[in-house]
Amino acid sequence: MLTTRPRGTSDILPGEVEKWQYLEQVIHRLCREYGYSEIRTPIFEHTELFERGVGETTDIVQKEMYTFLDRGGRSITLRPEGTAAVVRAYLENKLYAGPQPVKLYYTGPMFRYDRPQAGRYRQFNQFGVEVLGSHDPALDAEVIAMAMDFYGRLGLKNLNLLINSVGCPRCRPVLREKLQDFFRARVDRLCSHCRGRLERNPLRILDCKEERCREAGKDAPTSLDYLCPDCEAHFQAVLKQLEKLGVAFTVDRSLVRGLDYYTNTAFEITVQGIGAQNSIGGGGRYNGLVKECGGPDIPGIGFALGLERVLLTMEQQGIVIPRPPKLDVFLATADEAARDRALVLVQRLRQEGLAVDMDYLGRSLKSQMKYAGKLGVGLVVILGSDELERGVVTLRDMSAGSQREIPLDRLAGEVRQHGLKHVSGEGKYGS
Repeated sequence: MLTTRPRGTSDILPGEVEKWQYLEQVIHRLCREYGYSEIRTPIFEHTELFERGVGETTDIVQKEMYTFLDRGGRSITLRPEGTAAVVRAYLENKLYAGPQPVKLYYTGPMFRYDRPQAGRYRQFNQFGVEVLGSHDPALDAEVIAMAMDFYGRLGLKNLNLLINSVGCPRCRPVLREKLQDFFRARVDRLCSHCRGRLERNPLRILDCKEERCREAGKDAPTSLDYLCPDCEAHFQAVLKQLEKLGVAFTVDRSLVRGLDYYTNTAFEITVQGIGAQNSIGGGGRYNGLVKECGGPDIPGIGFALGLERVLLTMEQQGIVIPRPPKLDVFLATADEAARDRALVLVQRLRQEGLAVDMDYLGRSLKSQMKYAGKLGVGLVVILGSDELERGVVTLRDMSAGSQREIPLDRLAGEVRQHGLKHVSGEGKYGS
């Protein structure tokens, strides 16, 4: 139907979109304070980028990508995640030739053909950061602390930070062999996708969402059992830095994350009470991804946080979001002569930096006042023929129920002064 949105998508309407704007304001300030610069990549990329970067054996590539042929016969995919696209931009625009490390952040829509559920959509929005050019464990700790800081600034509580090390190409082969031995004895308990992964990438079996595979994977060998000395030292250094920063964590030996590019540090942030899928964000290190995408051997680390999940968690926890007033003032006209002058005055006030609106339906003065009340406007300017002749307007304070006449040339200043007096009393969006 033309009047029904596609399943797994949502309309963000006035009254809701302001919540998103608030999140974006917090994100931009946070990233500025941590020294990150914004990057904006295309919403679609060549399919090969995700097949090579995310991994052919991942659920994302095998089951969830929106892939199509364009008119030129090229395979194109709506981005299912942000890291691969950022790495592509880093290489294509030769950002590796400048000062390192490069610290980038992004917000925007991603697309996965997944089963819609609470806080999870097929078009969803992420806030992510990527740092390219350093293998310092302190950077791992900073990235994780930054994610937790974001949630803290929003007032979220009862968060669990889970962390693990998934090793590197030197120690991963040993784990691969151990996992293959383990799952070969349980192959009849695996889903069809995981049977195919057994020889190609058995680590992906640990990330399967099928309950039968989760059961089969209990007591499977873990990466921490087979870390090489360098990976073990890096992991312990990350944990030590997190302790110094006062960031609480739990080591989760079974955590692998859902993307093939992870090396060393992997982490996930969960919260109870938002449905079966309780993860609200995560990330990790991906030291081989730049090279896999055709560039030099440059390390990287980042995270991606689902913003729908963030808003759902805020709602569950009863956190209210500051709501700026929609308008500074509404202009109500008492007669036809005043209406003829109203638009000029409204435009003049807008040019002075005020948010102003007026009636466009020919309502009576009484109806205009009711309409202004429904908009939640604190001030109404009442303009009539008599006021026009005397060069004054009536300024009504809707919350106090009082009004007074002021000279027309003082109107903008009076509205600003009223806003300063009431800024601490701005409304809230119930969450």
